This record gives sequence, C-alpha cells and structure tokens, in this order.
Amino acid sequence: MKNVKTGIIFDLDGTLLDTLDDLHACVNYALKNFNYPLRTKAEIRSFVGNGIKLLVKRALPKDVDDKKFQEVFQLFQEYYTANLNNHTKFYPGIMPLLAELRKLNISLGLVSNKFQEGVDKLAQEFFAEYITVAVGTRPDLKSKPAPDAVNYVLRELRLNKDTDLLFYVGDSDVDIETARAAQIPVISVTWGFKKRGFLEALGPDYLVDNPEEILEIIREAKNN
Repeated sequence: MKNVKTGIIFDLDGTLLDTLDDLHACVNYALKNFNYPLRTKAEIRSFVGNGIKLLVKRALPKDVDDKKFQEVFQLFQEYYTANLNNHTKFYPGIMPLLAELRKLNISLGLVSNKFQEGVDKLAQEFFAEYITVAVGTRPDLKSKPAPDAVNYVLRELRLNKDTDLLFYVGDSDVDIETARAAQIPVISVTWGFKKRGFLEALGPDYLVDNPEEILEIIREAKNN
C-alpha cells in the first residue's frame, strides 16, 4: 500500500480533547440559573455523544416542557460558547500522535456532533496545524451516526473509500455506528467517555488504550 493515500477522521470530545470539565460546569450553570437539580460529572459523561441539545435535554428533569427546554438550552449554549476552553485539554499522547501522523503525510479530518462554532473555536486553538477540515453540527449535513459529515470530510480531503487507506477514530457507540454507516474501519479509544467493556461488546475493528497504539495500527496497515 505504499502508493495509497491514508486518511484518518477523528471524533472530538472524548477522543482528542477532554472537554468534560467545561461541559459539566456549563450545564450546571444553566441548570442552576433555572433552579433545576445539578448533575454530577459522571452523569454528564453518560449524557455526551449526540450533540449539545440532547446533552441538555438529558440533564433536565423529564417533565420539562419544550418552551422551558429552549430557554435553558439557549443559556447553556451562550455560556458554553464563551467558556468552552477554560479547562479543556488534550488527552495524554494526542499531541505527539497528531504531529507524527502529519510527518507521515496522513490526511487528518474531524467530525463532531458539537455545534460548528464550538468546533471551529477548539480546532483553531488546538488543531490548526494538523487538521485541515473540521465539521460540527451544520444544517446542510445530518449529524452522526449518519455518515454525511464523514463523507463530506473525505471529499474535502480528496480521499477515496475504494482506493485509499481510511480509518475513523472515536470513543463512543455513536462513533462506531458512524464508521459503519460510512463503511470505513473504526478504531475505538478507551480513554474517553465510554468504558472499555461497553465498547468491546460493540465489536469495533480496533480497540486501543493509548494513542501510540493508533500509530502502530496505521504503520502496520501502510506496510501491508
């Protein structure tokens, strides 16, 4: 596969960046302002994966009506947009991984269910020199687990499913479903928001416990 192009599409939250502290703080800020019970960090971790609207909906009591939900969600989004990078950080080993992948001339993209403005801010702060196409929730693309955003990124990176070596890397069941819908191999990571046993039961193509293993998978695939 020496003459074949290689591309990797990453998930964002729970895969490249540990965003849990900021999500937890901002959800509780919105809940507190409307006198709703606060949520633990473990609860917020379990709610993440399908975008911020579902995150807020899951954090609210079940009997909250749509009008009140919209008010809480608007406050959360405004506050989170202004505070999404207070405590967010790379997971250990991610920065060296991205640097090495670029050295290997591997095309890198990102697909997230986070709103596009949030993706843009974090991408500019953390990934500007590594990831050239970063897609969040947009009105013209169906969100994950639909494959639309993944297919869009592949087109932008000029990668071909039939001829190129492609991988999708994520930390959740939604990511596994997304990769399968896009018909590309999935590498599930265990340092994110879902536990190893949960991911293993879903049967991803690869399951890794640290970023160095991703590099090993890529190198082995390129040499075959």
